[in-house]
Amino acid sequence: MASDRDGPQARLRAMEEAVERIGTSSDEGTIWRELTGFLLRGPCDAAVVELTGGARGGRSGPAGRVAAAGDTALLDPPDGAAASAYVVPVPLAGRGEAYGRLLAARADSAFSADETATLHFAARLACAHVGHARRLAATEKIALDLQRALVAEPGRPHPNLEVASRYLPLGSRALVGGDWFETVRLHFGRTLLVVGDVMGHGLEAAVDMNAYRSILREVASTDLAPHRVLRQLDALSAAEDDRRPATCLIVRVDPARGSAAYASAGHLPPAVFNADGAGELLDVPVGPPLGTGVGGYETVALPFTADRTVLLYTDGLVERRGEDIDTSLARLAALRMTAGCGVGDVVDAVCAGLDAQHAEDDVAVLAARLRLRPPLEGAAG
Repeated sequence: MASDRDGPQARLRAMEEAVERIGTSSDEGTIWRELTGFLLRGPCDAAVVELTGGARGGRSGPAGRVAAAGDTALLDPPDGAAASAYVVPVPLAGRGEAYGRLLAARADSAFSADETATLHFAARLACAHVGHARRLAATEKIALDLQRALVAEPGRPHPNLEVASRYLPLGSRALVGGDWFETVRLHFGRTLLVVGDVMGHGLEAAVDMNAYRSILREVASTDLAPHRVLRQLDALSAAEDDRRPATCLIVRVDPARGSAAYASAGHLPPAVFNADGAGELLDVPVGPPLGTGVGGYETVALPFTADRTVLLYTDGLVERRGEDIDTSLARLAALRMTAGCGVGDVVDAVCAGLDAQHAEDDVAVLAARLRLRPPLEGAAG
């Protein structure tokens, strides 16, 4: 570490070491600990960081000592004992925000001018990293809150359809993605089921997800066939230069006819679990993702009876790093449901069976089953 005798070269080496050792993580507590640890390796016998409270990582944080290294008794001499250590207080602040202070202590001699300059440099460096970490955490929180609000309450389906859903973000510190689902009530007792995934992560993906969902609601109100809904979504989204592409799967359920019409824009196939609990993947024609302007979507109609539960999901549910997607999908189809279980139970079983809590991406799941109407009182048996 630098000293008056060593001069500018030693001071430069100390600054280079500070850059290497401070700010290796986006976690605020780690950054403060790296600061005190670096100083302990150099001129200090003790170093502590004391915060004054306020916003920390998008939340209100407590004041007090959050990091310490070395013989902290030098900073807190016993009652009645004279303070014999040399202590330098260094303010911790950056971009107009005051975080608190750094206290650096040495037992046997005062800090040199170069050493004091290194203390201030290391403190400013740590504050710059903490400021970035707090801004990043605040952005992530906005994106996560936005997406949770958007996917937490899909539209209400017709009473003739039971629906259950689940959204699992990829951890509290991960950048949120663009996964979403929706249900739209149509005429004649029909319901549109939709699941989509905007490519990428972060606030921009969440904003684009909201745009796709809003456009879907508007287009779906015209009661177009699923492939024509995708065509409209694709054309309108392609007209926006900054709109991110997205995959999407649409299912129009028609209980009166006992059928469902499927159309896919680059999305993984839906799964169906039958009355005996066995699962299978449905063969649905796949067109290009939305936002490309290519079009070319198809609708396929398949039986949809009261003994079947259809499952729509985003790729985070099944995909695993380094694994072929066919293997991942086969794992989903191989799951067995308990006979007679409810729609919510199917979602729970699928998420548990595929360990969705530890998925490598965000997970959105939407399941639906026809609701059987109870027989009218007095009706003939």
